[in-house]
Amino acid sequence: MKTYQASVERDGKFWLIHIPGIGVTQARHLRELDEMARDLVVAMTGETPDSFSLEVTTRLPEEVQEHLRKAAQLRAESSRTQSEAAAEIRIAARQLVDAGLPLRDVGKLLGVSYQRAHQLAS
Repeated sequence: MKTYQASVERDGKFWLIHIPGIGVTQARHLRELDEMARDLVVAMTGETPDSFSLEVTTRLPEEVQEHLRKAAQLRAESSRTQSEAAAEIRIAARQLVDAGLPLRDVGKLLGVSYQRAHQLAS
């Protein structure tokens, strides 16, 4: 199956879709991108819409890309620290249960139900 590379960038009220070796088309909304790009390939090559795939790259302003990179980095850090926090809560629950505290008390101390305290301590 052939794959066409499409690059997309905003130009005024439209998204310009450029497919090297094929041509350029436009879409008003990103949701229309796949249909418009496929229509262009079909019109210019005679291929059927299901005989090829599209690989789309959206070009955004550098400042927007920087914010998106930073957001991805922060999400990854958040995920890592949440995993670490969950591990620490499990250790604390286990230690409290091992010290003889009832699960209802462990739950109250940890801010969770006693059922969740049981899961954490197990």
